[in-house]
Amino acid sequence: MKNVQKQKRANKSLPFFFRDEFKVSFVIIFISLALLITTFTFDIVPPILNRGIQPATFPKALLVLIIVMTLLIYYLATKNPWKVQNKLPKSFFLTLLSFFIFVVISKTLDFFLAISALSIFVSYYWGEKRIFYLLLVGIIFPVIVVSSSLFVVSFD
Repeated sequence: MKNVQKQKRANKSLPFFFRDEFKVSFVIIFISLALLITTFTFDIVPPILNRGIQPATFPKALLVLIIVMTLLIYYLATKNPWKVQNKLPKSFFLTLLSFFIFVVISKTLDFFLAISALSIFVSYYWGEKRIFYLLLVGIIFPVIVVSSSLFVVSFD
């Protein structure tokens, strides 16, 4: 009888606000909303100086996109719950390390060299072991970044 009672208690689900999915989503949305509110204090550039979007528009759009995507991820997490992991994979920590390496390389050497190194490093540690494809990613990704930035600059 005691085992049956324990099993019934174990099968009861927690309220939604105690679940990890909700906690993570709440923190992301709370921070995004706080930052979104601060973007309304940005100065508006006079139309004569403004050739594209206002400087405050990009952060607002980005924060709204983050909120919408977080809500989508939360919805998908309620449909398909996250699997519990006691330890994060090694590739996660190496990816975080690669961001610090990216900052160091971009500040000391070259931004596009840093993009190339980052794309090769992340691709390798997330599972791509073929040298040809690693070099292809390391060359094509910076070219895409350069060409898209030149494309955006050409409109000004």
